[in-house]
Amino acid sequence: MSIFGTGIRLAARQARCPTRFRATHGALGRRRNATTSAKREGLDKKAIEKLPLAGIRVLDMTRVLAGPYCTQILGDLGAEIIKIEHPTRGDDTRSWGPPDAPYQDGIERTFPGESAYYLSVNRNKKSLGLSFNNPTGISILHSLVQKCDILVENFLPGSLAKYSLDYETLSRINPSLIYASVTGYGQTGPYRDRAGYDVMVEAEMGLMHITGERDGPPVKVGVAVTDLTTGMYTAIGVLAALYARRETGLGQWIDASLSDCQVAGLANIAASGLVSGKKDSGRWGTAHASVVPYRAYTTADTNIAVGGCNDKLYGILCDKLGKPEWKTDARFVTNALRVKNRDTLDRIIEDELKTKTTKQWLDVFEGSGMPYAAVNDIQGTLNHEHVLARNMIEQVDHPVCGPIKLVNHPVKYSRAEPKIRTPPPMLGQHTDEVLRELLDYSEEDIQSLKDSKTVA
Repeated sequence: MSIFGTGIRLAARQARCPTRFRATHGALGRRRNATTSAKREGLDKKAIEKLPLAGIRVLDMTRVLAGPYCTQILGDLGAEIIKIEHPTRGDDTRSWGPPDAPYQDGIERTFPGESAYYLSVNRNKKSLGLSFNNPTGISILHSLVQKCDILVENFLPGSLAKYSLDYETLSRINPSLIYASVTGYGQTGPYRDRAGYDVMVEAEMGLMHITGERDGPPVKVGVAVTDLTTGMYTAIGVLAALYARRETGLGQWIDASLSDCQVAGLANIAASGLVSGKKDSGRWGTAHASVVPYRAYTTADTNIAVGGCNDKLYGILCDKLGKPEWKTDARFVTNALRVKNRDTLDRIIEDELKTKTTKQWLDVFEGSGMPYAAVNDIQGTLNHEHVLARNMIEQVDHPVCGPIKLVNHPVKYSRAEPKIRTPPPMLGQHTDEVLRELLDYSEEDIQSLKDSKTVA
């Protein structure tokens, strides 16, 4: 158990004398913080670069996107992630190709390679192929729970109780366990039993309605943004629970849902509806409901986004387009007037932008202080000079697929370096390691489990 989780003994002490525990344990924490501050300058380079979640162990019982995205974040930050997968099918996304990174060893397998979808959210993890529809598999998971700080799962509410893998059961086994449940609609409410999929939640919770062209139909966002947002919110919740556990020694149950996270993600749009009590303004494509010009326009070859989103920036845009007279045009002198005359202004701006290529306009706008950007496709993004300079693409050696490129962890730290330490694992790649090193199983025990198809 890590320094963050002092386990059953610490929880029992706290339960017997909670006031004294908080006082002494809190004082100890303050003394440790003071000592840490005093010694900070003397830390060696290795200590400084230790990842923030090093020593934390996560039992990952998730699949597809929201849950795996959460645990990948925790893994990037240094946690040891043990991914539980069905011993033959594995994570659902293993079959979500093409494209697949092809296997290079000539061995025939269920899938032609490792799917790009699976590779996108499973780096820095270990894979344990385990069936828990039998007492032996459940016993293995119970043993692992005693060794873990966090469990993340994304099964339908209540469905893990029949396997004795619900929070109530596991918190008795390990009171310091942080148990995060990721579902479509949460553990309560009239929709709790609905399966949650990103596109349905985008539709149900307002995002699809405000996405798309002004006069076009509602559309989903190009990536499963509700899944990703939920994964991030869940990771934040887990980190907050870890922080709280330092004082109490106790874990807690985190209930994270796509529906709640999507409502929260409506941000200013939701606030506008609450404040005004009126119907929303609908879809705006790449434009903005209350700022003009602020959108993507067609150029001679592709598209470019520009933002003349205040009077000064609008003036810069006019000058760079060679139309300084637009700055004093009575129709456009304030943002309110520009919004009122949106159609006219958008049309004449686009007419000018169509006279040059996107690259030519990028050169014209360079150094102007006005926000602008090419509308890049995915390959343009993955090969973008700034993306590469920020080390957002990293090549790693996969044990069977050879060298593969993956998107890197996005947040930079001054005293640590979250990165891709290990490629996404093959199905069951670490089964023997986990059972042997964490649970002290012998080679004969492991082989017996494989023969019974409990593990793979």
